[in-house]
Amino acid sequence: MNLIEVYVQEVTRRLPEKNREDIALELRSTIEDTLPDDYSEEDVKKVLGKLGHPAALASGYRDQPMHLIGPRYFDIYVSLLKMILPIASMIGLISMVAEYFIGYNGEEAILNVVLTIMGQGIWTIIEVGIQVFFWLTVVFAIIERTDKGKDQQPLSAGLKKWTPDDLKNIPYIPKKKAITKFEVFGSLMWTAIWATLYFYANHLIGIYKGGGDRLDFVIPALNQEVLLTFWPIVLVVIALDITLALYKLTKGQWTKKMAIFNTAIELSATIVFIVILSNPNLLHQEFVTYMSELFTTTAKQFETWIISGVMVIFIIYAVINIGDGFRKARIR
Repeated sequence: MNLIEVYVQEVTRRLPEKNREDIALELRSTIEDTLPDDYSEEDVKKVLGKLGHPAALASGYRDQPMHLIGPRYFDIYVSLLKMILPIASMIGLISMVAEYFIGYNGEEAILNVVLTIMGQGIWTIIEVGIQVFFWLTVVFAIIERTDKGKDQQPLSAGLKKWTPDDLKNIPYIPKKKAITKFEVFGSLMWTAIWATLYFYANHLIGIYKGGGDRLDFVIPALNQEVLLTFWPIVLVVIALDITLALYKLTKGQWTKKMAIFNTAIELSATIVFIVILSNPNLLHQEFVTYMSELFTTTAKQFETWIISGVMVIFIIYAVINIGDGFRKARIR
């Protein structure tokens, strides 16, 4: 077997057809000039070994890279992918849940509702992830092929050549102070869950009774009309929660300003929900009657117990969250 011809073939088959003949002649001449007059198969192997893998050599002859995204843009590509994916997934998930409950008629069993939302939610996240991955990859592949520079050194976040001075703009983040993308995703997920429960409480929160192979929603716990009277301020709280989550994503660590912002949001949210809980018409009277009979207490005692308990939980959660934020912000 003529190793030289096979090697030339392996290089040129990876090149545009119009350039193959010229490059084959050039490459064959280079190899033969490097070999001694009376060369052996071992001499040929040594020369071909120095030239390297045919695919790598072919890449040097091409005007365009043979990879989809090279080292020059790969780090920026991965960073953007990690940042955009959780945001896009959460927006898609919230939109899906909102669209589902807009068309919800209250007749479907709660078990079916939960399973449907879980199934559609997982599929929505997968679908959004595929879309983000595809379009971001296409954009960077185009950038890779329109960049005519030969330098393959990875670029900095500002799309400039990296220098040691760039290290001055990167803060050192201790592990216990860092904010993971999982934490940000969890915050957005929790906001989506409680917002859904708030605006569709008359379909989700209350008394369920088993009827054969399904659970029937029979008594709502909360008066939806009372909840909807506070919708503008609740939307502000939701917007602040989302803003804080995105702020965490961009900063990547707890800071004093973030801890103060977190405190303001926690205090505002706690005050808003305490005001809502203090409304005497918040609990559905049929629910209060049913539960007071179940626990053999008066309706007033049960109402006081449940409202006070929820308020205490809100306050304890806010205090823990505020304290945890300042504790992490002080870590050096």
